[in-house]
Amino acid sequence: MPPNAGSNRLIAGHLALDFANLIPEARDVSWQEFVEFLVDSQVVSKERGQRLENLRRGEPAAVDGVLLKILRLRECIRAIFSAVEQGRGFPNAWAAPINEILRLTEGHDELVAQQGEWRLEFVARESGLEWLLAAIARSAAELIVEGANAPVKRCANPACRLFFYDDSRTRQRRWCSMALCGNRNKVAAFLRRKRAAGY
Repeated sequence: MPPNAGSNRLIAGHLALDFANLIPEARDVSWQEFVEFLVDSQVVSKERGQRLENLRRGEPAAVDGVLLKILRLRECIRAIFSAVEQGRGFPNAWAAPINEILRLTEGHDELVAQQGEWRLEFVARESGLEWLLAAIARSAAELIVEGANAPVKRCANPACRLFFYDDSRTRQRRWCSMALCGNRNKVAAFLRRKRAAGY
């Protein structure tokens, strides 16, 4: 059974891959799931995340519009990273949703003081909600630029198959996470050997 994407959403080692893994099965991402992802990945602060969650009630049409862009971007990124992971090229048109977000979300980073600590926060030139996708689109674009050298892989667990960024020294990483699929595989292999030995 695949790991729970909600509780283990930041295991890929790269923002765009974590976003692609957000809901691995083919279903829509809810506004709450997306906002929680943004907070967990530190794209927005907890306080900003709470304000964003409230938009579902206050501006449902704007939220629904962004949810469609989220779904389109996620499916585009999943298709591209599947091709990259398999060493295949992909049509230029597949990059259109990424470029669309990159064009719409011009802005700048700004230092913000929060509870005695500094953090960088992206401030979009546009006032719409599409800016929430800017960091994800940029992260995906950076991986695409790496081309065939991008160490994008999928978990070797056939029931999981989450994406991850293999930045290991030997580039031999097989599992989305040792704590999840890696240990499960080791335990299963140990039990198979034990049964085969007659224990």
